[in-house]
Amino acid sequence: MKKWLSVSSLVLALVVSGPVVSNDSTKFPHRAKFKNVQTMELEDLHKQLGNINIVDVRSRYEFDTLHIKGALHIPLSKEKLPAAVRELRAKSAQPIVFYCNGTTCKKSYEAVEFASNAGISNIFAYDAGMDAWSGRYPEQSVLLGKHPVQAAELISKETFKAHLISVKDFEARVEKGAVVLDIRELRQRDAVLYPMRELRAPLDDANKIAEAVNEAKRQKKTLLVYDKVGKQTRWFQYYLEKQGMKDYFFLDGGSEAFYEAKYGKPTFAVPEQG
Repeated sequence: MKKWLSVSSLVLALVVSGPVVSNDSTKFPHRAKFKNVQTMELEDLHKQLGNINIVDVRSRYEFDTLHIKGALHIPLSKEKLPAAVRELRAKSAQPIVFYCNGTTCKKSYEAVEFASNAGISNIFAYDAGMDAWSGRYPEQSVLLGKHPVQAAELISKETFKAHLISVKDFEARVEKGAVVLDIRELRQRDAVLYPMRELRAPLDDANKIAEAVNEAKRQKKTLLVYDKVGKQTRWFQYYLEKQGMKDYFFLDGGSEAFYEAKYGKPTFAVPEQG
């Protein structure tokens, strides 16, 4: 949709023209697969603030780290999301817009499908995600409970990439005595990379996370962190920076990259992390 005049005109436009689907498969690689999902562009979402219900379907940790101001949190779940959205619809007839992290994340599309299959209409996927939103509208974002956000407070892609290291480099640093931290969820721990040599703390366990970070500080050692596929570490980086950590690195591609480097292929597929 290129222009919005009102909620009623939006509904009329959809009736006349159908879903808005981009042919730009490079920028939005999942739109072709989810061709029946109606999408909303970045600027349109911003223009409609106050006239729509925005729903963040990422993990609680991601939401608590950085989210769109005014967004509700309903984590993606085929079993639970429809009921939660139905309850939201009972309170408001305004359009419901789901979002996740960015253009490579499928959760916003899946949320629309789950809700649509449950008979809920007037729903959209804002598929440019949190990445594009925070970059364009930091003042309409909430970072670690703080609002408004200054652009300088956001961790750039370049800063994040500067802390990514290869499997070979990761292993070399382990051998030098670095503190290793596994932040995978319990359901993702198919195997331990460094038995007897690593700490384990899922991101939702604040106490264990703090203990692990403080241990690295106490020993004045490098902190090496890995997750499942390398997508959760960027949210964890905000915590590390807030704690004043400087000497830390993330395993590029997570444990899946480790297995692929060692054995030629990943272990098994897991639900997308965003």
